[in-house]
Amino acid sequence: MAKDYTGIIVEESLDDNRLLNELNVRKIRITGHTNPADRWHMYEVDVTKEEIQELSKHIIGDWYMHFWKETDVIAILKNKVFEFNYENKNTWNKVLEYGRSVGLPEDELDFPINGL
Repeated sequence: MAKDYTGIIVEESLDDNRLLNELNVRKIRITGHTNPADRWHMYEVDVTKEEIQELSKHIIGDWYMHFWKETDVIAILKNKVFEFNYENKNTWNKVLEYGRSVGLPEDELDFPINGL
C-alpha cells in the first residue's frame, strides 16, 4: 500500500511510542529546550491513510498530529479527525474551532506542510 501521506508526530503525543517502530521515519528532530522534560521528539514520517487511522487511536491529552498529501491535510486531535485543504482557509473552520475548544495554543494551529 502506498505511503501517500507525510506527517509530523510528536512522540510525547502517543500512548505507546513503540508505534513509531512500525513507521517509515524520514527525519527526527528534538526541540532545543534546556530542560529535558520540556523537549519534544518530533518524527517526520511517510504513512498510509490506514496508518493514520490507527495512530488516531493512540493520541493522548490535548496533542494533535497532522499529515498531508500535497495540499490535502488530515489533522488528528483526541477523538476527532479533520480533513481540509491547506490553501483554502475556509476549510479550516471546524479544526480551528475544535482545537481552540480543547485549549490548543493559537500558534500551534498552523498545520505546516513543509516538514521538519
